[in-house]
Amino acid sequence: MVKYSCLLALLLLVLYWTVARAQHPVLDAVANKVIQRYQQSSCEQLSKQKSQPKSQQEHEALQLLRSDPQVRTAFINKVAAPIANKLFECGMIP
Repeated sequence: MVKYSCLLALLLLVLYWTVARAQHPVLDAVANKVIQRYQQSSCEQLSKQKSQPKSQQEHEALQLLRSDPQVRTAFINKVAAPIANKLFECGMIP
């Protein structure tokens, strides 16, 4: 009986993680695109991009991030480390 309870608990945990990760597939796609852009850009390109105006799509994404704290937290948790590493390599943060 204990064995089945442990198995059921493990199954529920796996199911929970699967559903939790699938809740924001669009967010994951956008975050992956942002990470890829930073990783593939040179330091000079990143510096130039910072001064350029944002596209309508970027404005909409920023508005969503500002309006939904849970989505914002998930997005920042995903992109923070790769972006910070690239900016550090480029000397754009101390």
